Amino acid sequence: MKNIILALFAFIALTSCATQVSKSSKQEVVTNTKWTLADQVSGSKIPTLNIEDKRISGNGGCNNFFAEATVDANNGTFLVGNIGSTRMACNDLKTEQNFFNLLEQANKYTVKDGYLELYKDNLLLLRFRK
Repeated sequence: MKNIILALFAFIALTSCATQVSKSSKQEVVTNTKWTLADQVSGSKIPTLNIEDKRISGNGGCNNFFAEATVDANNGTFLVGNIGSTRMACNDLKTEQNFFNLLEQANKYTVKDGYLELYKDNLLLLRFRK
């Protein structure tokens, strides 16, 4: 129960941090990079994100995941579709599912000060460090 409350608090905190991001701003190329979630809440593993050419993969805190992705540095587009994952039994699957849902909601990204930030329009969803 404590983990669920912490996960909910983190989700609210992350989604309340709206930051203005230009819709057509050129961004740093992030293809072939690996990132770790900067704001870890709970779970045995810290979620990771590996960005490849037209694909992403990583670990959601328990299960490995993979998905198709469109990442365009020319306009900062970050789109994820159809996340698939392994199906290991874990204590905190709700937090992992929230992580996957946020990835699927993202539609743009920025890289600043060594952090990758994923947004839905102007709402910050997730923040990763290299």
